[in-house]
Amino acid sequence: MTHQTDTRKSNDTDDTKSSIGATRRTFLKGVTAAGLCAAGTRTMADKASAEIPYAGDYDTVVNLVDDAGADPDEGNSITPILREYADDDTLLYLPDGRYYMDEQFRFTGFNNFGVVGEDDTTIVPANYHDFDDGGDWNYRLFRLGIEYSPGRDLHVENLTIDQTADDTGVRVIEAAVDDGMTVRGIVINGEHDSGTWGPGRFVITDSGGEGLVDNFSAADGGAWSGDTPADQLWRGPTGIICNRYNKGSIMFRDCKLGRFPDNGLYAADGSGQVIVDGGYYENSQTASIRIGGHESIVKNATVSVNETSGLGNQHAIRVENAGYMRIMNCDVKVSDPNGDAIKSMDVGLLFVDGLNIETSGDEVCHGLRLQKETKQARIKNSTFTHEAAGGFSLWIRNGENPAHVENSSFVGDGGHVSARAAVRCERDECDFRDLYIEQRGSSRRRGLENTGANNLIYRSEFRSKEFPIIDYGDSSWIESIYANSKRDLPGLRLTASANDTYVKKSHIVDGIRDESNEVRGWGNDFSA
Repeated sequence: MTHQTDTRKSNDTDDTKSSIGATRRTFLKGVTAAGLCAAGTRTMADKASAEIPYAGDYDTVVNLVDDAGADPDEGNSITPILREYADDDTLLYLPDGRYYMDEQFRFTGFNNFGVVGEDDTTIVPANYHDFDDGGDWNYRLFRLGIEYSPGRDLHVENLTIDQTADDTGVRVIEAAVDDGMTVRGIVINGEHDSGTWGPGRFVITDSGGEGLVDNFSAADGGAWSGDTPADQLWRGPTGIICNRYNKGSIMFRDCKLGRFPDNGLYAADGSGQVIVDGGYYENSQTASIRIGGHESIVKNATVSVNETSGLGNQHAIRVENAGYMRIMNCDVKVSDPNGDAIKSMDVGLLFVDGLNIETSGDEVCHGLRLQKETKQARIKNSTFTHEAAGGFSLWIRNGENPAHVENSSFVGDGGHVSARAAVRCERDECDFRDLYIEQRGSSRRRGLENTGANNLIYRSEFRSKEFPIIDYGDSSWIESIYANSKRDLPGLRLTASANDTYVKKSHIVDGIRDESNEVRGWGNDFSA
């Protein structure tokens, strides 16, 4: 594969190599291969195998301080040295130290390239005013591969980025790799307050390729565009972008993103698979995790909205543009809400298992909202705790295909502002099995509201202040339930629009308020 390294300071479209760099690299490879060295010293390969991680995976290993003269004391920019020594089958090693960068390092079309540091390897970017963007807004530290010339087998690890100074923050890594990407242990300290692109962008350009972004941390978030010297982005930066060029499978494992003015992790419009495994995400606008793609999954993650932006629609998780999407074993906590905790949009099948979702605060907040574009959903083994002023814990909007909810609980002391029930279902052919619903809060709080037709409510327990179940739909089947109003109202209310309701073998405290006059059934207990 032809590799391309940027040898200039400005023109980002010129992919020519430096003849000086090529000569130096050719010499270094010759020294390594021949094992030539002065008496009493070791070759670079010897030194690498003894001291440098992953050295055995590369033909050429360069200690950028000892072998290339990089300044580890925050002196001259290391970008020219990175350009000079970058090559195929080459590992660039940065020992502990503080390294200054004031312009972009660009390397594309490579095969087996790496940059690794140690625990105290720190890169200090120039501030917005001193960073040389080449006139083309190239505010990046590392641009490794591009969509029309991706790399292959990339490894970047153990770099701390110090952007604690005012007006700092650049895109730390932008990587486009067809297969074999590993980016691990990137820690960004300080708020991204320059107004330039956010810290990371990663895509796998081949549909059969794979990549891993592991422990990428930008916990201090980013500033709103209007508060920055650049003031060119809408709202401001996104934490991590994985956009439409992603065609392969990419995993974001144990990453940490603070508040960003746009999205936290944006991975919604590519055709490839996105896996979010673990990590902590909070307070970004529009969503702290916004995800789509092919058979994508969010699992083992903690997502929080505990600081409102004031703009509305600040979701913890938003899923969209997916045929099949899973949310599994996640903790979602929304304590300062101005949007749904989780919003599902154009998804073929949403599968939720082991979700723990808590909503609280003085505003209306819906827990999980299934929009009509979500064709089907299955929700199981989950807990919804509602302590907010109002809102549905689960809102199943009208749509063409059913939702199935099982073995889940809906509890809390929340209110009834704007929305009164723990669960509201507007779809037909839905199943509700093995549910425990207890709404202990305001006097008008309800358990389940159903407006759909041919829905099953089976083997579940409902306790609420007002009516535990209100049915507006046609041909509902209710079997083996317990329903008890804390205000001594009938456990089940059938409105005038509820037709042909069947109730079987259920214990409904204080009976049924039947406004439809069409209820049927047998084996029921209406006593206290």
